[in-house]
Amino acid sequence: MPGPLSSPGAPARVVVLLSGGGSNLAALLAAAEEPAYGVQVVGVGADRPGTGGAAMAQERDIPTFVEVVKDHASREAWDAALTDQVAAHAPDLVVSAGFLKLVGATFLARFEGRYLNTHNSLLPAFPGMRAPADALVHGVKVAGATLFVVDAGVDAGPIVAQVAVPVLDDDDVETLTERIKVAERAQLVDAVGRLAREGWTVDGRHVRFGA
Repeated sequence: MPGPLSSPGAPARVVVLLSGGGSNLAALLAAAEEPAYGVQVVGVGADRPGTGGAAMAQERDIPTFVEVVKDHASREAWDAALTDQVAAHAPDLVVSAGFLKLVGATFLARFEGRYLNTHNSLLPAFPGMRAPADALVHGVKVAGATLFVVDAGVDAGPIVAQVAVPVLDDDDVETLTERIKVAERAQLVDAVGRLAREGWTVDGRHVRFGA
């Protein structure tokens, strides 16, 4: 499955989905200020009103939208509405930057191979919401973060990039989580830029940079 850019030579069009303050969005926007980075954030969507990330986008005149699950008759209707909102911006990539909702079959079919998410573990170890805590309970010496292509599983899609974060003897959940976030953010910025500039291919479980 190739991941060509819609307009070769032009910045890749990226839509960011979020649920909170938008620290990952801020990092992407800062990187995108450099033309050589190769990315234009063309839309920002949220699953709730009043997010700091959406406010950040509005300050920069980036179009924003909100799709709240309870505003729709069913989860499938919400998924279809979210799909339409994102598709209206004709993205090359869609990035989940702290988006706390699982998308459905309609969204995944429309953006197959182009929807990215980050997770605060070295997948397939420790999927789910408690990854740093689970890592500490298991006594691992290395934790980290994974950027992956979203599929119908939970934190189960093909891996784009991973970064290791050593677990220190005096780490607790808070300190480990914060160090992972720093590494996760840098990895996201680096990998999205490479995907934008080089293109990518998804072949089964394997994601390769370069068109």
